[in-house]
Formats: sequence, C-alpha cells, structure tokens
Amino acid sequence: MIINLKQLFNIVGEHKDIDCNIMPDELSGFYGVSFASPVHVKGMICNRAGVVGLSFSADFTLHIVCDRCLKELDRDYHYDFSHTVVMSSNGNNDEYIVAEAESIDLNDIVSMDLILEMPSKFLCKEDCKGLCMMCGCDLNESECNCLK
Repeated sequence: MIINLKQLFNIVGEHKDIDCNIMPDELSGFYGVSFASPVHVKGMICNRAGVVGLSFSADFTLHIVCDRCLKELDRDYHYDFSHTVVMSSNGNNDEYIVAEAESIDLNDIVSMDLILEMPSKFLCKEDCKGLCMMCGCDLNESECNCLK
C-alpha cells in the first residue's frame, strides 16, 4: 500500500490515519512462516512541529510448528512500531524511513519491522520438553525409558 506524504510534509499538524489489512501473499521475506490471518495494521502518520512520524500496531495470527516437539498451532501476535519519516537522507542511516518521491510503501515497512521482531525460535510453550532423541515420543505428553 503506497501512501503519499506530500501534504503531510508541507502542513504542520496534518495527520493520516491508517487502518488496513495486509494479506499474507503481499508480505515478502517470510520464508518458513505461515500467516493464518491477514496482518491488521492500525496507526497514524502525523507532522508534529515539522517532524513526520509513523506509528502503528500490527496484529496477526501465525500458523507455527514448535521447534522442539513439532506440534502445529496458531498463535496470535501484537507488535507496536514507530518511525521518523524523512524526505531524504545524506548517508546510510537506518534510524529514518526515507520517503522517496514523497511516498512510502507501508507493506515493505511492515514486512521489515515484522522480520526484525519475529522470534528466531517458535515454541508451543516456554517449557516444551521436545521429542525423545531415541524413539521420537513427545516428552510433553508421555515419558519413555530410552535415555534412562
């Protein structure tokens, strides 16, 4: 979703509300992750004292496989993000989002934020015991005598 910011950059106090869904097929860079729902993005872009800020929340459900016991489940996530948007940057500065041609691609921003925020390991529960290395039984549901 391309958002034109020309009016926001030119008028102090101007703001735009954001309330949209990004479909799973519109998100890039999520290999091995399956979205069970669209990503609901809600927030605002505003010009406060000449500084354009973007703040939004992202709510979605992932269909995950536990990295220890291989159990499949759906898990809800909620993340909050905020950025400063500039028209140009004189260097490689990751602190700002550069609005080239006075617009930003919200899908790209949300994708990058989610990639950086996602856990590196998905677990069904924090104390998941995983699978037995010998017989493969789920140690959360039963005990085996393999490693005793």
